Amino acid sequence: MQAPAPLLEHLRTLTGMEPGQRRLVLLLSQLGDFDSMEYAQALVPVLPRLEAAGISTCAIAIGDAAGAERFCAFTGFPRAALQVQTDAALHQALGLYAGLQTQVGPWPGLLLMCAGIGSPGTLQEVLRGYTGDRTAPQRLNLPLFRAAGGEGFQRPFELATVRLQNMVEVLGNWRTYVPRDDFITQRGGTFLLEADDTLLYSHRDRGILGFSATMNRPLAFLEPFLGD
Repeated sequence: MQAPAPLLEHLRTLTGMEPGQRRLVLLLSQLGDFDSMEYAQALVPVLPRLEAAGISTCAIAIGDAAGAERFCAFTGFPRAALQVQTDAALHQALGLYAGLQTQVGPWPGLLLMCAGIGSPGTLQEVLRGYTGDRTAPQRLNLPLFRAAGGEGFQRPFELATVRLQNMVEVLGNWRTYVPRDDFITQRGGTFLLEADDTLLYSHRDRGILGFSATMNRPLAFLEPFLGD
């Protein structure tokens, strides 16, 4: 299957994302969205393996240059691999979920989505952050978590702590990350393209904390393409 035409048209404008190579394209939501933060943090350690496998990576998020600078400084995501757009035109052209819409603006829709309305899987994923998950990798190397649960897997409250750190960063710098509130419910998507522009993999986010089909190991879809 060919990758969506609006995506291919956009990639033609980006240096290093031309046909002839495999490309990983993340359509992130707002830079201040918790999904964007968490996805970038998961991807950063894998970037050298992607490069070694000949896969170019680009993230496209809603925001501006000031937000992109802070986002990259906080998450470690390379600034050269992050493009920002002021609106959700590309997301909408790709048919990505705009989130729950209400007659009274974006904030009520966002709050309802945080409660799981119009956002399937959100409450379960929030709960997983508190209860722990033996199928997920460890996120923090802190004595407290080792004493409470051991090592080598996601301990209770470990992912919730990571998300709290992200929330403190975002809320303390809200207008840097989110210059306008119009698109705060917009969800993203993931597209892995072959050198000939066919799709190797795609995922369209259905709700908050749903940026992967396998949230316990959000980059599992990449494993067949990374080699040993």
